[in-house]
Amino acid sequence: MTTLAAPSSPTVLPDGLPISLVEALADGRLVPYLGPGVLALAADYAVPSTTEALVDKLTAKSAVPHKIRKRLTQSAQYIENFKHRKTLVGLMNEAFAAPPRPSHLHAALARHGFPLIVDAWYGDAMGAALAEALGDEAWGRVQGLAQSEHFGTWTGWYGAAGQPVPDPQPGWRSILYQPIGAHAPAGNYLVSDTDYVEVLTEIDIQTPIPAEVQRLRSGRSFLFIGCRFNDQLPRAFARQIMKRSSGCHWAVLPDEPTRMEARFLAEQGIARIAMPLEAFAPALMSYLA
Repeated sequence: MTTLAAPSSPTVLPDGLPISLVEALADGRLVPYLGPGVLALAADYAVPSTTEALVDKLTAKSAVPHKIRKRLTQSAQYIENFKHRKTLVGLMNEAFAAPPRPSHLHAALARHGFPLIVDAWYGDAMGAALAEALGDEAWGRVQGLAQSEHFGTWTGWYGAAGQPVPDPQPGWRSILYQPIGAHAPAGNYLVSDTDYVEVLTEIDIQTPIPAEVQRLRSGRSFLFIGCRFNDQLPRAFARQIMKRSSGCHWAVLPDEPTRMEARFLAEQGIARIAMPLEAFAPALMSYLA
């Protein structure tokens, strides 16, 4: 059996950031990929910031069998099956209804004007930061759509003001890609077992990933912030979104990776940055400025 070697430790600067990461940022080759953990930096944004907190919110309002009540996708599927999809969407909208309060890191990422930012959670902080930094014309977003609500259509494009648009628009400086949907602007969510099964059936051939996202990722490196890969779903999405990009990536993982996380990092050429997010964010922001 072949043993995968972990990516070698990158040469770091005195502030702890890899030199290769700073060079990719300077060259315009970096794609920030945000997970729910980033919301730890936005402490006054009162929305769930873990799958555990989200499933607790859902099951507090809609009873599900005890054996699945701690499993997000299964609980969401039960609610969808027995209470209707509209009930599930309503509960998700309620869970993420708090006015967004972006962190300093969200704001710095928005001001930098990355061509592509990936946000793999349902909150509105990154979109709010882009709206404040770039206004109503210079950015847009594309979100994954549930087939139960949009059969045959995998993604939806929206302008900065939340209006549906058919395609990315001329003049956009940044595109916010939200592969599992988000609260704003239209309450689109991939959250139930069926939602994910339908997407994962096609994702290997890239059907659910917008062509513009595929174009923008080419030759670029991903920086994973606030992400964990100790579950199959985030690994599957990250693997396919990274496909045909560069071979050099980074993940901020202060905690020791699990066996499956370590294997994923090695497979994908992701170097671990073992810094607490609270220390990493200001170090990165100094270069964004």
